[in-house]
Amino acid sequence: MSGKYIVRTFGCQMNEHDSERLAGLLEADGLEPTTDVEQADVVVLNTCCIRENADNKLYGTLGHLKSLKEARPGMEIMVAGCLSQKDRGTIAERAPYVDVILGTHNVHRAVDLLHQRRETGKPVLEILEETVAEDHELFPSALPVVRQAGYAGWVTIQMGCDNSCAFCIVPAVRGPEISRPFGDILAEVQRAASDGVTEVTLLGQNVNSFGRDLTLR
Repeated sequence: MSGKYIVRTFGCQMNEHDSERLAGLLEADGLEPTTDVEQADVVVLNTCCIRENADNKLYGTLGHLKSLKEARPGMEIMVAGCLSQKDRGTIAERAPYVDVILGTHNVHRAVDLLHQRRETGKPVLEILEETVAEDHELFPSALPVVRQAGYAGWVTIQMGCDNSCAFCIVPAVRGPEISRPFGDILAEVQRAASDGVTEVTLLGQNVNSFGRDLTLR
């Protein structure tokens, strides 16, 4: 692909990390970053469903993008993240001009879905119900990255949550707990260090549970 992209992030550190990986995938496919949404050919909204008024923020932003897209029909809009995992059909119904909707378990498919949209001429909605435990390439840290701060890096060590807290939607949108193998984590940290990263933050939805499932595999 050619052109410019922008990624807008709503939510937590995990979303910020996912956004860095989305940016890495887009740049690996030939797109260049821009800070001006009016100049962007691809606009990615990485959403949250935990923070207050998350849906209002999304639809408010989409309303603005609709006007831009009407003026520039070639602009493509992608919605990713927890809110799209939770409200997939609602987003497609309320904003039919969105080109691609993907969830929390298929960040790695972002570019493929954009290509599918262009090839078919039809909006694409792809939501996976959970990450495939045996495919560790699905961890965000296994994907290309464009870091917001050159000295700092996030490394995902665990995804999902097995708790069933009545007040929390995380297990529903991020799936069951999956720990990343030790060797993969160490290799990612070493790659980050070789890129000049001096500060690494280990991420997960429930990091206190890291490793509990590794003995089962």
